[in-house]
Amino acid sequence: MQRNTLGKTGLEVTPLCFGTSTLAGFTETYGYDVDDERAVETVLAVFDSEVNYLDTGNNYGEDGLAERRIGEAVRRRGGLPEGFVLQTKVDADPKTGDYSGARVRRSLEESLERLNLDRVPILALHDPEFMSQDGFAPGGALEALVAIRDEGLVDHLAVAAGDVAVTQRYLDTGEFALVLNHNRYTLLNREAEGLFERARAAGLGVLNAAPYGGGMLAKGPAQQPKYCYGERDGAFAAAAAAMGEACERAGVPLIAAALQFSTRSPLVDSTVVGVSKPERVRQTLDLLAVEIPESLWEELESLAPDARI
Repeated sequence: MQRNTLGKTGLEVTPLCFGTSTLAGFTETYGYDVDDERAVETVLAVFDSEVNYLDTGNNYGEDGLAERRIGEAVRRRGGLPEGFVLQTKVDADPKTGDYSGARVRRSLEESLERLNLDRVPILALHDPEFMSQDGFAPGGALEALVAIRDEGLVDHLAVAAGDVAVTQRYLDTGEFALVLNHNRYTLLNREAEGLFERARAAGLGVLNAAPYGGGMLAKGPAQQPKYCYGERDGAFAAAAAAMGEACERAGVPLIAAALQFSTRSPLVDSTVVGVSKPERVRQTLDLLAVEIPESLWEELESLAPDARI
C-alpha cells in the first residue's frame, strides 16, 4: 500500500488508519458490544495488515478500555510492528471533567501505561470544544501539551475535534502539526473542507475520520437513519438514500464510495475508519480496491446536500 507523508512531521503512513473507539464497548453509540478477545484479535489483524496507522484515545471506554485492549495486543505481538504509527489523545478526567494542564499530563501517563509503550509519536488534544476550562489559559491544556512535546515525550501534537471553529483556533497557535476532524468531510457533508484546505496550505498533516457519518453511509439510511450519532438527519438521510440508489445502479457499494471519497481527496493524508472484528480489516481494504467510474462520482456530487451544511 502507498504511503503518504503527514505534513511536516515526516512520518510515512498508509492512506487508511484504523480507529478504535469501536473496540471500547460504546453500545449506546454503535449498537453492539465487543468482548476482550475479539478486540485484541482485531488489533492483531491490523498489525498483520498493510496498514501501519492506528488511532485511539484516553477516554475510549470505561477506564481506557480500548487502550488496555490495544496494550494487550502490543504485549502479545512483542511490541509494535516496525514502522507502525500509533497515536492517542489526551482527555478530560471522566469523573470530574478536569481538563487542566496537570490532567493532560496524567492522561498521557495513563495511556502509555495501558498501551504498554514508553512513548507515542503523535499526541492529540481531544474534543476541546467540550472543555470546562480555558485550554489557552496559563497552566492549561495547550501549555501542558507544548511542554510535553518540547520535553521530548512525544514528537508531534494534533487537534482531534468536530467543531471546525474551535479546531482552527488551536491550529492558529502554530503549535500543532496535524488536524483530525470527524464526520464533517463526507459524501454528505463538506463542513471541514475549508479547515483542511487551510491546514494543507500550512503544511499540516490532515486526518479525516468517520467517512461513513456514524454508519449512515455504511449501512444505508434505512438501517442507520441518524447522521453523526443524531445530528442533521432529514436532508442527509434523503441524500444518502438517493446516493445508495445511484451506487446500486452502477454496481458499486455505497460504503466503498463513502470511503474512497475521503481516500481520493488531495486534502486528506489518511482516513480513520473504525473496525470491530478481525475480518473487518480485510473487508475495509477490499473497499479501496472497488473501481468507481468518474460518472458515478459526478452523480454523487450532484446529489449532495448543500455542500457546507
